[in-house]
Parts: sequence; C-alpha cells; structure tokens
Amino acid sequence: MKLAIVVESVAAARRAQCLQGQALLVVRTGEETLVAADRVGALPGNRVLLATGAAAARYCMDAPVDAAVVAVVDGEAADGRS
Repeated sequence: MKLAIVVESVAAARRAQCLQGQALLVVRTGEETLVAADRVGALPGNRVLLATGAAAARYCMDAPVDAAVVAVVDGEAADGRS
C-alpha cells in the first residue's frame, strides 16, 4: 500500500468493458505519478491510500488496474502513525 495525493480526474469516453462506470484519478506518490481506479469517491487534493499490483486488481473485481484508491486519509498522528 502507498500514500498519495489526488491531482485530478481522468476523462475517458471510451473504455474497456471492465472499466465502465469506474472513476479514474491521477495520483502522485512522491516522485511517481499514477492513474488509479477510484473506489471511494476521492477528490483532487485528498490524501489517499492506494492498493497496488494484484491487490488493486482484486479490489476492482479483477479489472486490469495497477493501482486503486481504497481510502481517504483523514489525518496522521503526531508520531507518524495514521
């Protein structure tokens, strides 16, 4: 899992059948920028938790995705733990 910031949404008029109705977001994790399937309704500027790899595909009903937003992070404890 990774922490990321939502940058913007992705508009895609034509998609594979398995991605129909699936929101897509551009997210940034440090130096890395990814497109992630949004499972929670995240908005630009939100800090989010990403599932990546096979876990992301399973979370998206086996759609061919490498990253999925699975939570919006509310805050972080003073000692660095959420």
